[in-house]
Amino acid sequence: MPISTKLTRALGISHPIIQGGMHYVGYAPLAAAVGNAGGIGCITALTQKSPEDLQKEIRKCKELSKKPFGVNLTLLPMLAPPNYSEYARVVEEEMASGQLRMIETAGHFKGLEPFVKQFKAAGAFVIHKCTQVRHAKAAERLGVDMISMDGFDCAGHPGEADVGNWVLFPKAARELSIPFVASGGYDRSTKEFIFYKVVHLLSTS
Repeated sequence: MPISTKLTRALGISHPIIQGGMHYVGYAPLAAAVGNAGGIGCITALTQKSPEDLQKEIRKCKELSKKPFGVNLTLLPMLAPPNYSEYARVVEEEMASGQLRMIETAGHFKGLEPFVKQFKAAGAFVIHKCTQVRHAKAAERLGVDMISMDGFDCAGHPGEADVGNWVLFPKAARELSIPFVASGGYDRSTKEFIFYKVVHLLSTS
């Protein structure tokens, strides 16, 4: 049964479930499968070796599904960073069809703000992935639509503070004025986690 929340209404999906960016996992077939199941999946931009390869992967997703999907663009400080501007240009270009609706940003590269503005101007629903509430508040000031709060037990790149979800989520609920998605999992009771996640999403609807 569809669940109506701010997230589902904004993106035109049936279930408030996001398959976020995962390096060497977030390819078109997975994003399309999640979309066809009623959630929204993300293609991981930097898994693709070039902006041209990203464009091909986005178009492959459009062939596999007619449902909404997203792209994850992680901005990291590197000695030799990729051409973020060209990746962003491809994403903006491919948004014209209306099927690519969500952009998930992550990282703290010094050029984050221009990309948020670029994607928002193109009509994207921008979710920024954060591991600390202070980072989420900074992203909120930049104008993102929603936050993905990722605690230490979320795996992947859980930040440097090692703060778990059960500490992070209540703090985010108190201090943020925009909605957030509860990301990650809980190692003892999946039922408890799903219940918490659904209750939180309903409370922000």
